[in-house]
Amino acid sequence: MGTRPAKLWETSFGARDFGGFQDCFFRDRPMDTAQIAVVGAGVAGLSTAVCISKLVPRCSVTIVSDKFTPDTTSDVAAGMLIPHTYSVLTASWLSMAAVILALWEAEAGGSLEARSWRPAWATWQDLISTKIQKLARSGNLAGQLLVTTSRETNTDTPIHKQKQWFRETFNHLFAIANSAEAGDAGVHLVSGWQIFQSTPTEEVPFWADVVLGFRKMTEAELKKFPQHVFGQAFTTLKCECPAYLPWLEKRIKGSGGWTVTRRIEDLWELHPSFDVVVNCSGLGSRELAGDSKIFPVRGQVLQVQAPWVEHFIRDGSGLTYIYPGTSHVTLGGTRQKGDWNLFPDAENSREILSRCCALEPSLHGACNIREKVGLRPYRPGVRLQTELLVRDGQRLPVVHHYGHGSGGISVHWGTALEAARLVSECVHALRTPTPKSQL
Repeated sequence: MGTRPAKLWETSFGARDFGGFQDCFFRDRPMDTAQIAVVGAGVAGLSTAVCISKLVPRCSVTIVSDKFTPDTTSDVAAGMLIPHTYSVLTASWLSMAAVILALWEAEAGGSLEARSWRPAWATWQDLISTKIQKLARSGNLAGQLLVTTSRETNTDTPIHKQKQWFRETFNHLFAIANSAEAGDAGVHLVSGWQIFQSTPTEEVPFWADVVLGFRKMTEAELKKFPQHVFGQAFTTLKCECPAYLPWLEKRIKGSGGWTVTRRIEDLWELHPSFDVVVNCSGLGSRELAGDSKIFPVRGQVLQVQAPWVEHFIRDGSGLTYIYPGTSHVTLGGTRQKGDWNLFPDAENSREILSRCCALEPSLHGACNIREKVGLRPYRPGVRLQTELLVRDGQRLPVVHHYGHGSGGISVHWGTALEAARLVSECVHALRTPTPKSQL
């Protein structure tokens, strides 16, 4: 399979439209083949297409996007697998936490400070949510009010879900790194340090048992960073999207998938040619899904030649980092909310180089400096959700999969698997006959 010309075709459920592919491609396809469109060709879109091809039987996947690699936001990403918590507890959640903590202490028969155990912060939010639900089910009025409030104000992605996505992504890429495909896919192991100017609240993050060899840095190691007082050493994976995206695209085409270069202005353009649409358009979802919660966070990085740099260095804030790769070292970065500017800023570049040289003075000798800019699609939480669009009596199931912010590479395979499961549910519903009413 491969790239489709702009034609029109008929889908398995009788759809006809989208540019005339019917006669060229579908005349010999079984009529129960579900036609699925994935909008977006970044790491979220391509990985979702691969997962759908694996998990959804009797389907045909087409990726529709105005930009493919090397022109996607994912191509600019540094690609280091270090999770980013998608949001912090909101003020409402902190208020609820205080209430739940008091209830917890009362139930425990004393202050939790005096007990031999306390929930780790990585699971605390989930435990609070469980407690609220338990109170609500028991008829407790306060619990019922808290459930209502949490549904309205807490849009965070739960920590346990983030860890699941990260573990699934790490395992997927680790298998590639240990295979003959590692070079072509641009996936490799890299060791280094995450350092802090003050001791973090969580000395052991929720993902510590997923990466390899996680430990606290020794005093001898910290001497390399005199302005920092605490650090973590571990081995993780680096996924270089300029190689990884073509590798994914090759697998999509190898399993019978297609790619179409086209800008979509309205998801309804894909109806009735497709039975299910997967929206992986990132920032494009402001218009395609009417989602005002998603906004750009501008990231500028430098790509330099410094082959002597072999270990990653990441400041605990995540703003300054040095990530060695196979062909260059990535220096970062910026985090400019609401900034749509895709042109490099010379002052940003000077600041990035200065901050990185403060951590690794040998970078003063780096050469062949290139500037790259990308717009991270930020949202209070990743949107993984099915929506049924209805227009003039016609229906179009849409699976939304976007809003990863700066952590998309770290969780992309886990969220793609979840999106594929949602697509499978949609296809199953379409294939299930609707009972006829008995008159």
